[in-house]
Amino acid sequence: MIEKILIANRGEIALRIIRACKEMGIATVAVYSTADSLSLHVRFADEAVCIGPANSQNSYLKVANIISAAEVTNADAIHPGYGFLAENADFAQMCLDNEITFIGPSPEVIRRMGDKAEARATMLKAGVPVIPGSQDIIGDLKQARKIAGEIGYPVILKAVAGGGGRGMRIVPDGSKLEEALATAREEARSAFGNPAMYLEKLITDGRHIEIQILGDQHGNVAYLGERECSIQRRHQKLIEESPSPAVSEELRDKYGKIAVRAAKAVNYTSAGTVEFLMDRHRNLYFMEMNTRIQVEHPVTEMVTGFDLLKEQINLANGLKLPRWLRKFRLRGHAIECRINAEDPYKNFRPSPGKITAFHAPGGPGTRMDTHVYSGYEIPSNYDSLLGKLITHGRDRDEAIVRMERALEETIIEGVSTTIPFHQAIIKDPDFRAGDFHINFLKDFKFQ
Repeated sequence: MIEKILIANRGEIALRIIRACKEMGIATVAVYSTADSLSLHVRFADEAVCIGPANSQNSYLKVANIISAAEVTNADAIHPGYGFLAENADFAQMCLDNEITFIGPSPEVIRRMGDKAEARATMLKAGVPVIPGSQDIIGDLKQARKIAGEIGYPVILKAVAGGGGRGMRIVPDGSKLEEALATAREEARSAFGNPAMYLEKLITDGRHIEIQILGDQHGNVAYLGERECSIQRRHQKLIEESPSPAVSEELRDKYGKIAVRAAKAVNYTSAGTVEFLMDRHRNLYFMEMNTRIQVEHPVTEMVTGFDLLKEQINLANGLKLPRWLRKFRLRGHAIECRINAEDPYKNFRPSPGKITAFHAPGGPGTRMDTHVYSGYEIPSNYDSLLGKLITHGRDRDEAIVRMERALEETIIEGVSTTIPFHQAIIKDPDFRAGDFHINFLKDFKFQ
């Protein structure tokens, strides 16, 4: 059984993992860059090791330094969190080669699902519906034109190794294809070291629906309902909720079984997410599988009562999923707002700096996952996420009302944040009615 976990991450997710470990009686090791020496995950872990300078390439992405820190502290497992090395198959393999448990799926699964073209082909073979598009990597412009002509414009180009909206380009018609392909390839090469692309039909008014799954090492897979993630800006999620206002109980069971089929097709273990695009006719199409814990995992925790971080650790220990897990029902409704250090009045320009005052909201059904505090200096070297504000209610209306109140109570001074933007979305009548899709924010008016 795992006795000590090194957390190969920073910020709120590192602190979240530490909390789960403390409740399980597992010792923790924090790693940190010089820019994060005063971060709370460093303070609350049992041990802490500096692994390099502020630049993530020389710290949080430096595999040798992280493995060395685990060996020096006698950590017998590594939790990667999300981002950084969480979906790096070579890192997962190196952990295993050094007899360190990687808390996540196998390197083979990470590699297969990290290659979007191979993931697509695997799902097709398993009978999981996919968006019409290329069956493999696009070889050249001529092939791209042929496929786009067959499925019809608009189309979207996606990097095989992509994520977070990078290496993606929407192509409205054939005249824009050559430039979009060249630009997307270069962006993918720069971001992921892999310029390979594939092409799909663009579903303009779809909804981003993802299914939380758990798979054990004995061939069992369960799903824990869906999350609605359609409120996005530049392919970056801003607000997530569970359950989706567009998914009925009947559809939930249908979609969950599709996600389980997808997971079983690759012998998935650990916690993970199968992401789909749902069209206006409620047809579901596979997009990708995230082989890690998600940023938005708290909304699922709030409506299920499960601690997904603890479940990840239990699964890494080889425990079986309980039988009753297959018969659970969602309880109430949860909504999450990602609060970033960005100025929504200035095109979401990053706003690093010192937080001069901080107050987290409280009250019934209110949770805030954050690593910041009054006096905390926000580094300019990493993403701008300050925290996640989550509210839970008996139904969606109550969760929304509580989110309104919680946003008003949240005080973060010294830097600009996206709180005003979230307040505007929450008040929007279409959002409140559940009438939105992935392009909702393109026409959203914010001043």
